[in-house]
Amino acid sequence: MAEPMERTKSSGEETASVVVVSRPESDTGKGDNSTATQATTEETSEKAATKEGEDKKSDDEKKKEDKVLVGTIADSIDLYAKYDENGDRSWSSSPPDGVEEAAENEETAKYAILARKKKPKESDSKNLVLDSIVVQSPYLKTVLTEIFDEYPGITTRVSRLTFHAPFECFVHRWDAFVAAKDDTQYDEKTREHIAFLYKVMHNELQETIRLRQDYFEQKVVSWDHVWTLFPPGCYVLGSKAGRPVAARFDDGGYIRTQCGKQYQLNAQCIDWDGNDMGWTDCDQRIPQYRGVRPFHELPCYPIDYHPEPDKIKEVLKARGRVFEGFAGFHYKFYNGPALYHPETNPDKTRIETVQSRIVIDGQNWEKSNPENMVMLNTVLHFSTKAVSRRNSISSDASGGSGYDAQGEQQPDTTTDDEVSRAPMTDDQLLLCSPIVRGYSLTNKRWMEFFVDKIDEIVFNDKAFDSLVLQEEHKELILAFAQSQVKYKHAFDDIISGKGKGIIMLLSGGPGIGKTLTAESVAEEMRVPLYIMSAGDLGTEAREVEENLGAILGMVANWNAVLLLDECDVFLEARTAQDMERNRIVGIFLRLLEYYQGCLFLTTNRVQSMDPAFQSRIHLAIEYPPLDEASRVAIWRGFLGRTVSLRRGQRGDDAHEVTADETAQLSKLELNGRQIKNVLKMANLLSCQKEEKLRFEHIRKVLKVEGRSL
Repeated sequence: MAEPMERTKSSGEETASVVVVSRPESDTGKGDNSTATQATTEETSEKAATKEGEDKKSDDEKKKEDKVLVGTIADSIDLYAKYDENGDRSWSSSPPDGVEEAAENEETAKYAILARKKKPKESDSKNLVLDSIVVQSPYLKTVLTEIFDEYPGITTRVSRLTFHAPFECFVHRWDAFVAAKDDTQYDEKTREHIAFLYKVMHNELQETIRLRQDYFEQKVVSWDHVWTLFPPGCYVLGSKAGRPVAARFDDGGYIRTQCGKQYQLNAQCIDWDGNDMGWTDCDQRIPQYRGVRPFHELPCYPIDYHPEPDKIKEVLKARGRVFEGFAGFHYKFYNGPALYHPETNPDKTRIETVQSRIVIDGQNWEKSNPENMVMLNTVLHFSTKAVSRRNSISSDASGGSGYDAQGEQQPDTTTDDEVSRAPMTDDQLLLCSPIVRGYSLTNKRWMEFFVDKIDEIVFNDKAFDSLVLQEEHKELILAFAQSQVKYKHAFDDIISGKGKGIIMLLSGGPGIGKTLTAESVAEEMRVPLYIMSAGDLGTEAREVEENLGAILGMVANWNAVLLLDECDVFLEARTAQDMERNRIVGIFLRLLEYYQGCLFLTTNRVQSMDPAFQSRIHLAIEYPPLDEASRVAIWRGFLGRTVSLRRGQRGDDAHEVTADETAQLSKLELNGRQIKNVLKMANLLSCQKEEKLRFEHIRKVLKVEGRSL
């Protein structure tokens, strides 16, 4: 039987008793008695006591640590991201397995260059490739500052100057790099560092350099090495909307698109946003191709490698001079394809053939096409206020309309030094956009026009003289219109800006010259004529207010003549039953008060016009029905514009209608529009028979229409 064994600790300590019991062994062949062994394990007792003391101490320290305020220890602790099988991230204080400490330290900082290599992706090769280099040598940084002067994206003064493969900057400036290596002006230490860097880069780039030299000698290039053709800052010949354009190359890179791989060139050309000229994006792309391709067959390439570089540069500079002259507002003629953005889908670009007079107006384009505004990255200092003020609507001292004989607005006489501007340089002219923006007066929409399709307007100097109207009426109408343009700021209402416009009402039957009056006045003054119709304004009051306000402001900027044909649609007298029409009439009354241009209103029903408009009309002329003398003048006027297409004759040489026959024709009670239509059909009939226009042709047309002489 086991006996207890006690161990008494010193004063202040607890007493621990350990009893060891041994089980009796079973021994067949010997007696039934078993042997009990007692042992005093003092070592075990000491361990138990020590552990108890340590647990107590640990609890005390933990309580003490819990009392430290958050964020008061001036140190940091590293945490490491770990991811489970689902990709969810957690943070741990233990670094992941296999992670080594950074190789760059105080030891590596001693070296002039750090060459960082990696294993190629998607390759079974065990060879390492150069990923990047870090230039630490102050000697090299001084040299590289000169080599990479104005190279985009490189600042050599940084502490860690890093270059990444494929080291485009060294390829593009290789000749300068080699020249620096051989320059004896540098001290021995600098030349030693340059030689070492040259060795590193030559081993890496020697094949690319050799291929690049070969490409330029043969003027062909493979798609993989097309980037070697374009050093930043070079001038690239590409295209914009199908027209050749020169652009300044900034940088580029290979991209993957839905149409396959492409090399994208981020380039810029010079454009006008209505107020300033500056740099805007003009990106180009080269789709992937097999083998090699000549430079001039690429969608874009350095302009110096054009088959006739001097010739193409002169063509682009000449176009640039025209583009520079189109800053501001200009009244021109256009014949060719033009671009526009449908209102239902402004991001799309459509092409439409235009044969119309246009107003070049970048400023109002910006207001009317916010989705397609010209975004200038950098404004050029030579063109801001000067162009805007020079081409603002003004009248010249001689009493003209502000336009010269070619339809150009005459310059402001301002001599303020603030608005003087220097002409563009040859390089800037070379890089101008091939597109200007404005409004087509025939197509009635904002469009983008190609500079090389814009021409001068051939004005009809006899248009106003051929107008069949009493001379005193003609004189009064033209005097009012011209004086309005010249002296519109000479008179003001009690409220500033109110009542500066002039409104003329022309009433009478159809085909007696009301619309022609406005057209001939605009032709005589050589200013744009904007014909406003119901379709331009909409049917709801809010829509009418927005559209009418935009049109009135726009034509006032152009110094144009505004014609509201058949105005009774909008100016009909208000009634208590139609509140929407009342609102539209009220909008017209209010906006016309502040219109500062020349407005013609034509109507066949002057008696139905709202009385409130009577006080706003400065001149009202009622056109009487055409009498026989008036019809004679109209017949003669249209006969004078006859054209014999087969014979190439014009005017009186193209017809054989006598004065007596004209007098006979004038007895028919036809209005001016009907006379024009009869002569048009008779002229076509004579052209088909390859004859001059004769009385018989006119009589045959009249007979078909059921009219008898």
